[in-house]
Amino acid sequence: MATMTHPAPCPCGSLQPLATCCGRWHAGPLHLQAPDAQVLMGSRYSAFVLGLGDYLLATWHPRTRPPQIEFEPGQRWLGLQVRRHQIVDETHATVEFVARSKLGSRAHRLHEISRFVREAGRWFYVDGDIAP
Repeated sequence: MATMTHPAPCPCGSLQPLATCCGRWHAGPLHLQAPDAQVLMGSRYSAFVLGLGDYLLATWHPRTRPPQIEFEPGQRWLGLQVRRHQIVDETHATVEFVARSKLGSRAHRLHEISRFVREAGRWFYVDGDIAP
């Protein structure tokens, strides 16, 4: 009896298959061309889940980009909730999000208001403020 395989769901929580959601930004002809800051935020979260350090560095603004991405061994990402996407002007936006993870037996919650900038037609993550 044949079994049906289902495509892997996207870690961003969209309920779409990874390949047609954030995966299209990670590779392929649309590589690095997320249309807005909110889409870039979701694709960056998915990249953290999948361990795609090169994508994270490529979508981080050169002014604030770290030299490398350090992934926490054993950290499991549990979900992303985008709370607000605010367009400041055509080249600046903010995204407020909560990302949940677990490391060992401890749950963690990252609540951040991230700043994004659009340069040469591409959106970049700049930095963020940790929210209470």
